[in-house]
Amino acid sequence: MSDFAASVQLALDRDIRSCEPIAGGDINRGWRVETADGDVLFGKSRPGGSVEEFANEAAGLNWLGEVGALPVPGVVAVVDHGDEPGLILEWVEPGPRGEEAGLGRGLALVHQAGAEGFDRLAPGATGGGIIFGEAIVPLNPAPPPAGFAGAYAGRLRNLAGQAHVRGALGASDRDLIEKVADRANELAGPIEPPARVHGDLWSGNVLWSQRRPWLIDPAAHGAHRELDLAMLELFGSPGPSFYAAYEEVEPLAGGYRERIGFWQIQPLLVHAVLFNGGYGHSAAAAAARYLA
Repeated sequence: MSDFAASVQLALDRDIRSCEPIAGGDINRGWRVETADGDVLFGKSRPGGSVEEFANEAAGLNWLGEVGALPVPGVVAVVDHGDEPGLILEWVEPGPRGEEAGLGRGLALVHQAGAEGFDRLAPGATGGGIIFGEAIVPLNPAPPPAGFAGAYAGRLRNLAGQAHVRGALGASDRDLIEKVADRANELAGPIEPPARVHGDLWSGNVLWSQRRPWLIDPAAHGAHRELDLAMLELFGSPGPSFYAAYEEVEPLAGGYRERIGFWQIQPLLVHAVLFNGGYGHSAAAAAARYLA
């Protein structure tokens, strides 16, 4: 039995029959866990990772799921034994995509459920930031009161600094992003109340099962809802039925399409910190459009 399998058995307090590696993500390892009594579960882990990160993900899943608008995998256990912490979840069998209107309607209801405040983690989560492996998105425990713009500006400055230190962002590009952060109040659009956001909602974190969309791998917290919507368009694009259904529940503020690139700067900087590549340049290019 592998070290992680032994840790899973301790976390579940049940005998397991197998713990086999499967496709995970860009940061974490994935596992198919079968218990001795025949239950199949999904595991995710990372050697040297943070127990807090996985515990916060569990809290985020519960918080998003309590709305009842979109399904999330049930949390079974946080693995906090050994050198490879992780999370054990209900197994959700992937299947063909369904109608995107269901995703749009459900996400609008999740956003509408709201949060205690901007930059607040899900109830039960701890720490001062959202952990994406080696990248930390800082959260301000006392963000400026006038909407989300001030909190977002702080994130951009901090992430640009992290990317610069790691060599993923040149000094001139860092300065350019800081100039956009200075204009955040102007660029963020109308002030809205804090939404309950997924926080890492690229298309790969929507799992389709029996033609229903499930939310997975959240970094849930209180933020502007357009952050989620812009991320959905970063590595793909939801169709018109998604937006039509979303706006039936909660219409978007005017000028939303012009703000997509502004909200995409944050995830591009996170990717720059994590993977380097061309993400730093992409973040700077997105920022430059708002300084023309």
